[in-house]
Amino acid sequence: MKSSLFTKRELDSDILRQGRIDLAAALRWAARSGLNEGVCNHFSLELASDRYLINPQGLHWSEVNARDILLIDGQGHVLDGQHSLEPTAFFIHSWIHRLNPHARAVLHTHMPYATAIALIDDGRLAWCNQNTLRFWNRVGYDDNYNGLALEDVEGARIASQLKGKDVLFMASHGVTVVGASVAWAFDDLYYLERACMHQALATQLAAGKPLRRIPDALAEKVGGQIAGERQQSDMFFQAIQRTLDKESPGWSRLD
Repeated sequence: MKSSLFTKRELDSDILRQGRIDLAAALRWAARSGLNEGVCNHFSLELASDRYLINPQGLHWSEVNARDILLIDGQGHVLDGQHSLEPTAFFIHSWIHRLNPHARAVLHTHMPYATAIALIDDGRLAWCNQNTLRFWNRVGYDDNYNGLALEDVEGARIASQLKGKDVLFMASHGVTVVGASVAWAFDDLYYLERACMHQALATQLAAGKPLRRIPDALAEKVGGQIAGERQQSDMFFQAIQRTLDKESPGWSRLD
């Protein structure tokens, strides 16, 4: 449904154009990295108060182009786009954006290794390897699963579990990563899955032996060091877009 609040200026803005390109790039690379699941899960980006970009219902992430990304408002109205909006995407993402001002980009997946940790009773990220340490003091856990998020109450409940964190493990469900930009959130999403993969492999190889525990003081120090090198996140995302330009000409076009 079109909204009377939509204006041509919003559609033509550079911020809107770049946001669509960034989300399409993140979705395509997530599919290439095996972080997607069917045509489910969703990535969103807040452009301004009550204005969000989000991937459409029914498209595989590997086929999403910038022109496919929807512009919606806080009530779930599609302001611009040729596709429909998936209901759970609206209830989860709208409330996360609303209740967590730091969450400009919101990436929700059922990616294999991170989701596996969410399936374990009291499953937690282990502070045992360098990839994990970038998430020191940045992880929240929702230990209650209430089925599909198809109403405001459940969307608000999930969103409240972030509590200023950047990562949320969702029991029996999946994981959500948020950030100040698509590039930063995607970089964290990628390395979160790597960290969870290493944890799973190490647990299997350990055959009952405990994993190494990095001391808290060192974990905090390394977490700060990694946070101070955010240019790596931007450079990674720029490399992704260059690769897509070579392999899939036209993916970023809006016409």
